[in-house]
Amino acid sequence: MIPRQRDGRDPVPYVLAVVGTDVHRFDRLVDWLERWHAGRPGVRVVLQYGHSRTPRLPEATPFLGHEELQRAMAEATLVVSHGGPATITEARRTGHLPIVVPRDPAHDEHVDNHQQLFARRLGAVGLVRLCESAAELVAALDEGLADPSRFTLAADPDRPDPRAEAVARVGQVIDDLVARRVRQRVGGQRR
Repeated sequence: MIPRQRDGRDPVPYVLAVVGTDVHRFDRLVDWLERWHAGRPGVRVVLQYGHSRTPRLPEATPFLGHEELQRAMAEATLVVSHGGPATITEARRTGHLPIVVPRDPAHDEHVDNHQQLFARRLGAVGLVRLCESAAELVAALDEGLADPSRFTLAADPDRPDPRAEAVARVGQVIDDLVARRVRQRVGGQRR
């Protein structure tokens, strides 16, 4: 499927936010989105909130099926994602530079910091817009609504399989992170 080209002329800006299906709550992101949306009532926000507290947003749902998620991503102006590789890959595949807020184990949002490490690595090479604070999220959302083209990836009909390329790139990032972690552990045992 070739992502449709968003041109910013949709009558109502639409932000899709996805926290994933992990059993840990992600109330911090829910809070940030509620506060941001309160000042922008003309923006449609659809929030898939998983096991987090129920948001005070009119279009909040605990879970979306895969096809429903694909459709929502294809229609969205902007996509906000947790730091899960599958969600990030799907957002990019549907033509989005995702705004990524990784879960933080210091807030009991996950068991470890793998989402932070992964999202930081992707952010450093421009594959996502990394946001680790409410201020960064607000800035990214406001920037994206002012100029959606900055968060839109061009469709390339000549590319043989964009999903395979995205999966390969994400896989390489994961392999690099695992290899680095193993080297750190082995290096620590030699001392």
